[in-house]
Amino acid sequence: MKLTAVFQRFPEGYAAFVEELPGANTQGETLEEARENLKEAVQLVLETNRQLSEESLAGKDVIREPLVMPAS
Repeated sequence: MKLTAVFQRFPEGYAAFVEELPGANTQGETLEEARENLKEAVQLVLETNRQLSEESLAGKDVIREPLVMPAS
């Protein structure tokens, strides 16, 4: 699975977000810093979403399984 990172240049540096993952956005003074910060933001969004899901499903009868997305 591939995600699309978008970087926009501003006088102060770069703003960055992931098109396919709302909430994964950040900034950096340099493009490299913005890239690294975006990777961290994606990880944090995924971890938070997992935690919220686990909390909302606690005690419920659910099936969990890996989901592998084919390359497109």
